[in-house]
Amino acid sequence: MDGQIEADQCCSDTASVTISDFSDEILLNVLTYVPSHDLVTNVSRVCRKLRTLCLDKSLTAHIHLHKEYTATDEAVKHLLRELSSNIQTLNVSGCYWLAGSTLDQVTRCKSMVQLDLSGCRVTPARLSRLLSSLQCLRSLALDVGPGFDLQQLSAEGKAALARLHELKQTLLTPSYGVVPCCSALRSLRLYLEASEGWQEAGGCAQLMVGQSSVPHYQNLRWFSARLAPGEVNRTLLALYLAVFSMRVPEGLTGLVLFVPGLAPPRPVAVTALTESMASSSGSKVRALQLPRTWLDGTVLGRVLAHGCPAYLNLSRCSAPGFNPLHVLLAAGRDLSPLRGLNLRGCGRGSLPESCSKGEEEMDAESVKALTDSCPHLTHLNLSATHYHHNSPAGQDGHLCGALGRLAHLRSLALPVCALAQRPPAAAHVTDSSTHLSSESLLLGLKKNRRIGVPTYQPEVVGGQGGEREEAATSCVRSMLKGCLHLVELELIGASFLSAMPRNEPAIRKDPAACPWACQVGDSQLAALGNLRFLRKLTLAHLPGVLKGTGLLQLVQGCKDLQVLSLANLGSLKTVNYTQALMEALKHCTQLRELRLEQPYFNGNAAFFEALSSCRCLHRLCLVSRHGTFLPTAVVNFMQSCAEVIMCHMFMGGTLVACKTLQKTLLDSLSPSRPALSVVIYPLLHEDLGRVIREMPLCHLDEITLFKSRVAEEPTML
Repeated sequence: MDGQIEADQCCSDTASVTISDFSDEILLNVLTYVPSHDLVTNVSRVCRKLRTLCLDKSLTAHIHLHKEYTATDEAVKHLLRELSSNIQTLNVSGCYWLAGSTLDQVTRCKSMVQLDLSGCRVTPARLSRLLSSLQCLRSLALDVGPGFDLQQLSAEGKAALARLHELKQTLLTPSYGVVPCCSALRSLRLYLEASEGWQEAGGCAQLMVGQSSVPHYQNLRWFSARLAPGEVNRTLLALYLAVFSMRVPEGLTGLVLFVPGLAPPRPVAVTALTESMASSSGSKVRALQLPRTWLDGTVLGRVLAHGCPAYLNLSRCSAPGFNPLHVLLAAGRDLSPLRGLNLRGCGRGSLPESCSKGEEEMDAESVKALTDSCPHLTHLNLSATHYHHNSPAGQDGHLCGALGRLAHLRSLALPVCALAQRPPAAAHVTDSSTHLSSESLLLGLKKNRRIGVPTYQPEVVGGQGGEREEAATSCVRSMLKGCLHLVELELIGASFLSAMPRNEPAIRKDPAACPWACQVGDSQLAALGNLRFLRKLTLAHLPGVLKGTGLLQLVQGCKDLQVLSLANLGSLKTVNYTQALMEALKHCTQLRELRLEQPYFNGNAAFFEALSSCRCLHRLCLVSRHGTFLPTAVVNFMQSCAEVIMCHMFMGGTLVACKTLQKTLLDSLSPSRPALSVVIYPLLHEDLGRVIREMPLCHLDEITLFKSRVAEEPTML
């Protein structure tokens, strides 16, 4: 009888499938999506087969813990003990919650070649122990904080630094860090994050005295420096660049310098560096970025004469008599190697009437020529400028049509007005058929009575309404035909300024929107729902959004959206899209990061209940001038969404109410969430700058501060 039952089960169509029925190749491919610490602590305990596969070298040679917020100290220690002999690269960047004793376990990994400790607390003594044990180390990333003393490193540690080929330093204080010991560097990446203050300024003065101790970069092939705002960081960069005036490295292929705000006068060393890049034989320039006052047509033309780089960042570099895009096209070089191009804020001249003073309009014809010359362009940033399509009737020629020819494009940043099909209604004689919902110059800028004003209805497909909608979205659809594989999209108003500051007080007045941008509303957002591969979306300063119904259609189409940033949609005095936003959040099942910036936003119980539908959410940032929140709703949300590890809220409310809510969340959730970061503070408070400096840098840079991120860094290299 038992044999008959067993035979019946084997013949059944519903026979169970076990792990042993899958090949090792399939299982290994599945296991690559499991966090490394989970493989060792949990998955390997399921059965003997998985225990063996979890120790496969394809899974254990490269350990990546960046953004693995569930990685506890115990799990990471266990991971390093179990896999110490196999680990070749270890990335714990941004793991600010890991204890120093956990990092001490890295000394077990004798075969370590690459180590990234960015964001972790590493003292000189601990660094010395690590370097002394990692004799094979060739790449290192670390933070240098106040009190760092290079003299505390042991002789073995300094010898290990002398063997490094790659170094990435985040300087939280004026210092050379470990650079003086790194005589064999081929790549040096600096992130200058020193805060203003008399102590730091004094530190810079002392660095000038010890300047000669910095080695000559005779083997350097890549040099990059990204600065936070502040005079101390500009001074620090000048000290690093001064070394190049002593000896210019031969064969430099990457020079990336990001200096926000007004840059100091161009150092002599920069001219020598660009000349060296242009004259290098046998090496091709891979990346170039210089501050706007350091780059001109002569410098750019000299570099392009030896071939087009794979990455060019020309952000804000246009000046009277110098259009970097014109120089690029006129160089007579093959532009097909170009993969990443940042033309943010590069225009052909001022817009005297339709836009704010000092703003520029995009040279559309040059951009169209660029799309023909760069068929393999992958990342393109055209934000912070204007595009006003005003071709004669019967001619297409819209910029979106040209962008549609870039089939390899994966990330794109555009000004909102670039999606407008025609001039604003106010530029013509109005008649009874004028569509007021998207063409009024006052839309989003002034609250008027909404009686009889239609909103976007996606179900309208025929008749005059359907024809009007088709006409309004025709340019968007022409772009989507060729760019269906976009992964990241930014639509940012050309004059948008975030209220969230870095070092300055919060912005209390929003700039006026471009009249052309008022035509871009719910119908255009709904059309973007055809981007099935979209993972990251930024929408900022879209005054033409009425009720947000297009946003709902968008997220229903983009089912795998993971990062969403919304800022200043519709009216700035009355938030009209809240209901649509709450409905849209219920469809964002894969959302991991949400940033919402909107004046007068009401964070009530209904909003946080809708947000609770995003079960995969990890990071939340709310910025609202004069905004309100309900503390009990925030607590209930944080308790119900166990994956949320970051909650940053900068709204209204009293300082006492903000601190009380912050303390409540930290006290109740910190034991179960080691990576928890909660910052709740009044946006307009005078001490906000100090609070910003104390939060984890990874959160601050990646989500809390608003900025365009497309083609901002040469990630493809």
